Amino acid sequence: MAPTTPSSYLEETGPPIPGLIGSAPAMEDVYRLTRQVARSNASVLLLGETGTGKELIAKAIHRLSARGSGPFVRVNCGALAENLLESELFGHVRGSFTGAVDNRTGRFEAAHTGTIFLDEINSTTAKLQVKLLRVLQEHEFERVGATQTIRVDTRVIAASNRDLLAETEQGRFREDLYYRLNVINIELPPLRDRREDIPELVNHFVRIYSRQNDDRVRRVEPAAMDVLRAYDWPGNVRELQNYVERAVVLATGEELNCELLPEAVLGRKPRRIGRPGTADLEALACELVKQGVAAAGHQGGNLHASIVNRVERELIAQTMAACNNVQTRAAARLGINRNTLHKKLGEYELEQ
Repeated sequence: MAPTTPSSYLEETGPPIPGLIGSAPAMEDVYRLTRQVARSNASVLLLGETGTGKELIAKAIHRLSARGSGPFVRVNCGALAENLLESELFGHVRGSFTGAVDNRTGRFEAAHTGTIFLDEINSTTAKLQVKLLRVLQEHEFERVGATQTIRVDTRVIAASNRDLLAETEQGRFREDLYYRLNVINIELPPLRDRREDIPELVNHFVRIYSRQNDDRVRRVEPAAMDVLRAYDWPGNVRELQNYVERAVVLATGEELNCELLPEAVLGRKPRRIGRPGTADLEALACELVKQGVAAAGHQGGNLHASIVNRVERELIAQTMAACNNVQTRAAARLGINRNTLHKKLGEYELEQ
């Protein structure tokens, strides 16, 4: 597919597409790379904390590319258990597993001639990573339960909120897949490193939510803006957006003031989750479940597998690493039988 040169390429600074906000130097670097990589068909790896806007950058790369008129398909790899994710990505044939009552087209097929965005790629298992590597290298796969090979012309953009290189060193992510994805990487800065963009973001979200609430709020109190700029935003732009929406909904006048901001933002209550800072296990567990349920959506099934199993897998992986992969020591540390640990290592594909 020969790349074209959209008119957006003529603008060398500022957001490359509508919807991206910010002019901080760190974001200008992101915009420059976004424009450059859009001209190619290379795989792209987006890195950054949760809520930094990785999906928006993925959409920008797609829209600026020669594939811009094709489909853009997003898959949250962390929201589904392995068997469900495999079917979601590659499709399945009728009768291939319990509940497969009809043939189903997977997301890779749906993204043919376009782009597929694999969010939370670090959540995939070793077995699925092998299949992803094949699609990246050979552009082909089989549906679950089928023998017919399907070829696709799909660009892959992946994202992770973890250091994937560190994940490969810990044996939790395939090294060959990492290097195949990491042809080009773009690291999105956390909001605390681009504080100069906060006023523009705040005013943008105020306009959006004010229109949705009878144009209630028309301005932001200077003191409130100072507080928003000073906060560290462990949840980044997504957290800022949520707090602005909350303030607009609670407002009784035309001004967003300090009284409408949460106590954590005002510094009256310690942060319980996110970075920087620490949190107790009970608060983290509560937040983890909330995020898992929200990511699954109203139609999400098998929450136990998508949340509890992921936590157990991570616990076992970290304990094994801390015990130098000695199963006897790890089992004792975990407080489970060694045979049970061996079985779970196989189930989660953590065996060395």
